[in-house]
This record gives sequence, structure tokens and C-alpha cells, in this order.
Amino acid sequence: MAIHEQIDTIYRSESRRIFATLIRLLGDFDLAEDALHEAFRVAMEQWPEDGIPANPRAWLVSTGRFKAIDTLRRRTRFDASLGALAEQLGRNANDAGYSDEEIKDDQLRLTFTCCHPILSSNARVALTLREVCGLTTEAIAHAFLTSPATLAQRIVRAKAQIRDAHIPYEVPSREELPERLSAVLQVIYLVFNEGYSASSGETLTRPDLSGEAIRLGHLLVELLPEPEAVGLLALMLLHESRRPARTSPEGDLILLEEQDRSLWNREQIEAGTILARQAWRSGRIGPYTLQAAIAAVYAAAPTFAATDWEQIVGLYDMLLQIATSPVIEINRAVAVAMRDDLASGLTLVDAILARGDLANYHHAYSARGELCRRLGKTAEARTAYQQALALAEQEPERRHLEKQLAALSH
Repeated sequence: MAIHEQIDTIYRSESRRIFATLIRLLGDFDLAEDALHEAFRVAMEQWPEDGIPANPRAWLVSTGRFKAIDTLRRRTRFDASLGALAEQLGRNANDAGYSDEEIKDDQLRLTFTCCHPILSSNARVALTLREVCGLTTEAIAHAFLTSPATLAQRIVRAKAQIRDAHIPYEVPSREELPERLSAVLQVIYLVFNEGYSASSGETLTRPDLSGEAIRLGHLLVELLPEPEAVGLLALMLLHESRRPARTSPEGDLILLEEQDRSLWNREQIEAGTILARQAWRSGRIGPYTLQAAIAAVYAAAPTFAATDWEQIVGLYDMLLQIATSPVIEINRAVAVAMRDDLASGLTLVDAILARGDLANYHHAYSARGELCRRLGKTAEARTAYQQALALAEQEPERRHLEKQLAALSH
């Protein structure tokens, strides 16, 4: 592999960890972002001649820090107060923590900082997705069903609030953690979802993001083994176990019913199932624990036909009691179609779509198209698939819908 490709690989795998550490060392989001890019620019110039350092992560953190100090010193001619900050950072440079253990924990510290109660719920999630995980504003806006411009302003305001309120860069005390947990779990799950099923683009999945979410989930469970944190980790592992079977060698989407279950990762299924049971036995059952239980039922079935649909519908009923959501209702409707009959499921799907809650949710129309196709309602299936195709932004999903539409013409 050429050295520039190696640097690109390091950027993809390490940049957000390095960024989190630079925020700890520099105390400023924008300064840390500039320092990160400066460090990689220097690496692109020096590493082809000098070789990649033994510890590239620590090298990049150190280089970024010193580049930031230089930047502050240059700015002192316009703002004298920056001189004192530059000198302070320079004095402490040799004491900076670059150890793997410190760097490993920095993203968790940053996550809790971004999820501080001073911020609105939406701002916490958006800021963490952008700053901790490096998602683009476009991808986050897709998750929020809002415009990129609106999302960008939300992130800018959130960073200003953190700066102006002097929010410390640290993991909260154990007494404060429970009230901060919900927002953190939401962030981690949104990151996982973007990795497990990318909102747009050429590929179905982004393993770097789902892997990062699982890593953060592990860290969180180690720090605070609350049932919902355990449940979320279980859910992510159970979903991730199916990744190898979800796409063909050509990158095409393979639905659950058609997946080769011998490709499922049995170690992840076992670990996820154990964690799901642990969360369930706690007696404090929340939405992530219930979703993990549903995923465990799917994972336990030797075939699609052998799935315990009765249990899945029952778990969805429990989930809807504590987390009302039209997306959950659609998933339940599909399970009802499998448990009872296709017509019953279609009736439920149509009632949900009639409310207009999921007008921009292509999976709902795709589900309707599939049920209509199986029922022999070809014209209705074609319309539903076309509606789904108009909304889908991910290429594998678009190809799948186009194939379904082509098959209806034969």
C-alpha cells in the first residue's frame, strides 16, 4: 500500500480520536479542528520521506498541538489575549497526555461534553455526531429530517454555548451520569444506524461508524453498566452480526428473508444475546432493551420461516407502550403480516401511511410494495415501489427497488 493510502487509512480510523484529544489539550472545537487538519497536512509532507512513526496517533496529536500554538502566536498581533493562552499551552506541551489509554477515553469525555444539559436535545445529538464521529452536516440533517443549513447553525450555536458557559471537558460524576445517559445513548445509536445502514451513498454500510458506535457502547457499559446502556450494546452487536450477509459481493442489498445465515457472526450473536438477557433481568426495561430482545429473537431463528413472529409482535406491543413511533408501528405491521396474514399487515401499513407521519420514509413505501407484490396487487406494488425509489438516497437500496419494479413488468 502506498504511503499516501496508509495516511488516508489512518485518517479514516484515527482522526476523530485525535480530534477529541486535541480538544482536551486545546480547549476549543475550532482550534482543534484546524490543528487536526494541519497535523495531517504535515504528515502528507514528511511521512513519505521520513516514514510513518511508530505511534502515528501520538505523533499527529503532538504535531497538531504545536501547530495550534503557532497559530495562536501568529494571532496575537490582532488579539493580545491569545498570547497568554499560547504561552500556557506551550509550557504544558511536554506534560500533554498522549498515551493510548488517555486518547482512548477522550471520545467518551467529548461525548458527555457534547451532551451537556445546557444544550437542547437536538443540539446534543447533532454536535456529537459532527464532532465526535465526524458525520457530515448533510448526513446528520438527513437523520433529523431538516436542512443542512439549519443543522449547521444548530452546531455553531451549540459550540458557542459550550465555550461561553465554560463547560468542562470531562466525564460527569457518577451522581450526574444517569440524567445525562439518555442523550448519550441516542447519539451512539444514531451513529450506529448511519454505519449499519448509511443514509445515502454508494454503499449500504459504513463499518467504521458502526464499529465506532460499538466501541463507544463498550466504553459506556464499562463506565456505567445501566440496563439501557447494556441493552443498546446488545442491540448493536445483534444487528452488526448480520452485516456479512446483508450485501452480495457486488454490493447489492440482500433482505433478511434471503440472507445466508451461515455468514452471520455467531460470536456477536452470542455476546449480544447474553447482554440482552442481562439487561432484561434487571427489571428496568427500556426501549433499547426491548429492541435488543426483538433482535435476539430474529438471531435465534434458524430460518426466516421459523421466526417466532408471535413473540416479536408481543415485544413490539410492549415497545409501543413506552416509545410511540410510526417507524416502530410499520415494523410491527410487517411482523403482524408474517404472524397472521399479508392482508392484515397491509391494512395496518395503509392506516399508518394515511396519517402522513412517514411521508418521507422510503422504508414504509418499500414495505407496502413488498406486501402488495406478495398479494398479487401488481399495480399497487408498482406505485409503492416507485414512491420508495423517489425517496431512497442509498444506491444499493435504489438498485433493489429498481429490480423489484423490473420484476413486476415480467
